[in-house]
Amino acid sequence: MMKQSQISFYKYLCLVGLYASLCYVSKGYAQQNDLIIKAKELIFSDPDESIKITEHLLRASKEPKERANLNLLIAKSFLVKGNYAKAISHAFDDSNLSIDVSVRTKIELNILKAKILRKLYLDKQSKDYLTQAKSLIKSVNDSTNNAMQGHVILEQINMHVSRRENQEALKVINDVETKFSTFFNNNINEKINLYLAKVGVYNSISEIDSATVYINKVLVLSNTSTTNNLYQKANIYNEIGRLHLYKKEFKECEESLFIASRFAEIIENASLLMEINKNLAISYLASNEKNQHKVYNDKFLALSNQVDLLEQESLNTLYNLLSEQDDAVLIEEEQRYKNYEYISFGGLFFVCFVGFFVILKSEGRKKRLREIISYIEITKNNYLQTKPSKKVKTKRIEIPEETEQNILTKLKRFENSRKFLNKDMSLAVLAGQFETNTKYLSGVINKHYHDNFNTFINKLRINYIIDKLKNDSNYINYKISFLAEESGYSSHSSFATVFKSVVGMSPVTFIKLIQEERKEQNSKPVVS
Repeated sequence: MMKQSQISFYKYLCLVGLYASLCYVSKGYAQQNDLIIKAKELIFSDPDESIKITEHLLRASKEPKERANLNLLIAKSFLVKGNYAKAISHAFDDSNLSIDVSVRTKIELNILKAKILRKLYLDKQSKDYLTQAKSLIKSVNDSTNNAMQGHVILEQINMHVSRRENQEALKVINDVETKFSTFFNNNINEKINLYLAKVGVYNSISEIDSATVYINKVLVLSNTSTTNNLYQKANIYNEIGRLHLYKKEFKECEESLFIASRFAEIIENASLLMEINKNLAISYLASNEKNQHKVYNDKFLALSNQVDLLEQESLNTLYNLLSEQDDAVLIEEEQRYKNYEYISFGGLFFVCFVGFFVILKSEGRKKRLREIISYIEITKNNYLQTKPSKKVKTKRIEIPEETEQNILTKLKRFENSRKFLNKDMSLAVLAGQFETNTKYLSGVINKHYHDNFNTFINKLRINYIIDKLKNDSNYINYKISFLAEESGYSSHSSFATVFKSVVGMSPVTFIKLIQEERKEQNSKPVVS
């Protein structure tokens, strides 16, 4: 038999091993927490480094609650860089929907989603997410409630300011300064953002004295802040530059905007750089420095095209993510009904229910097809020129009337040709063919078609392929890859994404519905 001393020794070894394991695990958690803190600190000063740290943690993380918090951090970092597509992919990640995610994280994610969608001019959807955030805040009774409400209201103010709803913005700001004074006094960066919003409003309504008062307050607060927020600093100096521009202090304006530009370049925010270069171009134009005006106006135009592409990519990413999530919900529902079929004793009732559901769904599909068939009967011009239900305010440029009519005439001829099927077709290529510049061409398309260039081309191509599917019975038998090639797209996936965004369903579903409609029409007896 084993001696008592030996048993005690083995127990000691086990305890030592257990202690060592606990120390190792604790050390791992401590290192992870340190990395998360570091990533938070770098969001506004070095977003690229923050992204690297968070991506590393995401690769090692499997828990939905932990992944949601990391997604929140990395989405904020991408938003600082102006990369809305990447911000969307993390803000709308499936793991964020888990029931294990804390209410506070869900609130922050909803506020972040609202901010991203505001940047993309999806105002209704942005307001919906703010409403969801408000609803969740009601269930929070701790000390964070007031802070969360402050963040929601700050985003509402930014919506008013960005849409030039100046009086509404001032009213909310004045109410907030009193009601949430504790929150803003305890959060310097948020107070800076509040005053910056006020400066933006006063600049817009040309109340220069009031703008000057609040920009000075912003500078005082910025000097006391311990956070190196480069995104915020770029906005501060951009507003200072605008203020000098209104005062016709062109030298001071140039200096401030150059500082803003350096901060924006460090975080690589193309949208912010575009705004700064536009202000520089205006300043040089106002001071009659034509050469400098041309340099910075060209930079502004190049950045404007870059931002347009980024926004288009972001909208496609958002649409695909939400579609995938909707499909996943439908699949889950279908699976649930299948399970009920196996375990339920009310088989007859279930079959009747499913039959009724299928009939309703079938009738709905047929009704939708009839609506789509009716829709594509509209002429091509009406199809392209239908105004959206809510017109997005766009920046207008002055185009000579003769030039505008000339471009419009050429666009009509372009619509009736098949040149839009060319894979290499771009705004620059078409502007060259029209012997005009890209800004004039883009402006005419925005004004008369209420779309940007990419959407204009996409609608022409999809309208072309819809006509083919409707009028040529051979086309419904072709592969999607052939239809994509035929309509000017380089890949199956890009064609499918654009088709769904224009028509409201995938090309496969659309073709099936046309086949069903034709089969139904052919099965009807001919009345003599």
